[in-house]
Amino acid sequence: MQSQISSLGEFDLIQRFFKTQSELMLVSNPGSVKLGIGDDCALLKTDPAEEIAITSDMLVSGRHFFADANPEWLGWKALAVNLSDLAAMGARPMGFTLALALPEANSAWLEAFSKGLFAIANQFACPLIGGDTTAGPLNICITAFGSIPKDKAIRRSGALVGDDIWVSGAVGDARLTLAALRHEIELEKGDLEVIEARMHQPTPRINLGIALRGVANSAVDSSDGLLGDLRHILQQSGKDAEIHLERIPKSTTLRKQSPNIQNQYAASGGDDYELCFTATSSLRNTITKISGDLNLPLTQIGSIKEMQHHSPEIQLIDINGARLSPEEVNQLLKSFDHFA
Repeated sequence: MQSQISSLGEFDLIQRFFKTQSELMLVSNPGSVKLGIGDDCALLKTDPAEEIAITSDMLVSGRHFFADANPEWLGWKALAVNLSDLAAMGARPMGFTLALALPEANSAWLEAFSKGLFAIANQFACPLIGGDTTAGPLNICITAFGSIPKDKAIRRSGALVGDDIWVSGAVGDARLTLAALRHEIELEKGDLEVIEARMHQPTPRINLGIALRGVANSAVDSSDGLLGDLRHILQQSGKDAEIHLERIPKSTTLRKQSPNIQNQYAASGGDDYELCFTATSSLRNTITKISGDLNLPLTQIGSIKEMQHHSPEIQLIDINGARLSPEEVNQLLKSFDHFA
């Protein structure tokens, strides 16, 4: 995008690219917001029968996205990753704040960024209600708020022995896209176009999370890698798991790769923002109906087991029904580490 540096000050920038569009959202659908941008704090209306879910995510240039990333896609993803956290707990979005550090007030960049940001904000009725801007290395921090009926939040700590383990959609495409962009793997142009949105514009599973209230015993979103994130459930619940590798849902594009790449990317690739959840096996028909109602594939990939040792373990089963060695398991359990 051609650089268009403006002489906008901080408050002009906020008014032009963020406050005006936020106010339009609130006029048409105020929802839980009593007061949005313009005061020292935003005000949210609370219901004594509900609880508030709060999540924050930071995206740092060069760490979470390429420095020349498409700003429209970046605006979408910055909010999507927060909405995915709300989805994992079964929360309905209420609003979000944006803290944005910018190396320069580039009007073209801000126009595109705000377009992507408000596209997803409108899709999920989640208005911008406040935040801050400053000069500095490009850094995007969003805090999102959601509401959940009292005691209905889906936690990581609720997995029970015998639970089925499920995952939504397909996983591994975001990692495959990254590999193609880094020239680690050569993909045909058409194949890359099919999966690229999975990395740049993920779909938070808000409707699934809401539908899973009272159905799922535990849940987590697959941001850092499916099996690595599943391990968070096991750690919080004090359980083991058994996973059938071949059952992990993969796209047609990923299935064109070697079995080793398929398994590695699907198991630990990250950036998918699908939901991994557990539920009592007697609810399989209920979950199948949810899948049909939402037109979203939900795949049962394994089960929760009693913890056998001092810490949770994941047993991986190959296509022939054999258990993988500890070395093979450890390789597939490597998830994204922000400080690695």
